[in-house]
Amino acid sequence: MTNNVLTAIRSRMDTLSKGQRRVGEYILENYDKAAFLTASRLGQVARVSESTVVRFAAEVGYDSYPSMQKALQEMIRGRLTSVQRIRASREQTRGTDVVSEVMHRDMDSIHAAIEQVDRGEFERVVDLLLKGERIYILGVRSSSFLAGYLNFYLHLILKNVTLVQNAAGEIYEQMVHIGPGDVLIGISFPRYSIMAINAVNFAHDRGADVIAITDSTVSPLYTPATAALLVRSDMISFVDSMAAPLSLLNALITELGHRRKEDVDGVFAEMEQVWKKHSIFGRSEDE
Repeated sequence: MTNNVLTAIRSRMDTLSKGQRRVGEYILENYDKAAFLTASRLGQVARVSESTVVRFAAEVGYDSYPSMQKALQEMIRGRLTSVQRIRASREQTRGTDVVSEVMHRDMDSIHAAIEQVDRGEFERVVDLLLKGERIYILGVRSSSFLAGYLNFYLHLILKNVTLVQNAAGEIYEQMVHIGPGDVLIGISFPRYSIMAINAVNFAHDRGADVIAITDSTVSPLYTPATAALLVRSDMISFVDSMAAPLSLLNALITELGHRRKEDVDGVFAEMEQVWKKHSIFGRSEDE
């Protein structure tokens, strides 16, 4: 099936029923909005039934409406401006319970990640981190929060972990010593940051292993990566929902903790004494 959904739709317009043509015309004119509409909602805006939308997806070559929707989303994920995303979100959430809509989408993203994450690649990433001489972590824009979260826990498990601060003029200075034997974890999702792309290529060119945490094989972080964990972030209005990527990081941290069980136990035993001495969490009931 062609990756260009719009081309597939245009090529079949003459063979479609009247209702299906309305669906096709709406998608061709509003593909940035249509990509994030349920079959039911797309039917409403195109003034046809939900079943017509489902049949339309089959007529243009897809085995289901979700398959066509996914192809549309893949086509435009990196192209939408914030304004386009806000408009698409308004169509998607109009007349709905926003709390339920957003949280159900987060749950769906995590369920999809469970099925999609390559377990062999996951193990390869764990091995690279355990063998790495120095570990660098880089995330830009909304991904910077994922990088900071991962850094917090990796510092308790591994030695020589560096969180690369994303000030544009200082990234390369912080990575000046990176080279063979080192590992850079690069985190980026659409719209991909040029700073993240350049930093990943810099580490690759210096001979370091690159672990890409990104959304798909078309991500610019994927090609230079030694290993990649692919998980989708969801776009909700101008918000990047990181529920699935964050859950994947939790799995990665947990597995590393299992592999370094004795070291982790020792670190936390020591930290408990430090926390107690300095009353970090207040006084316990038995004190």
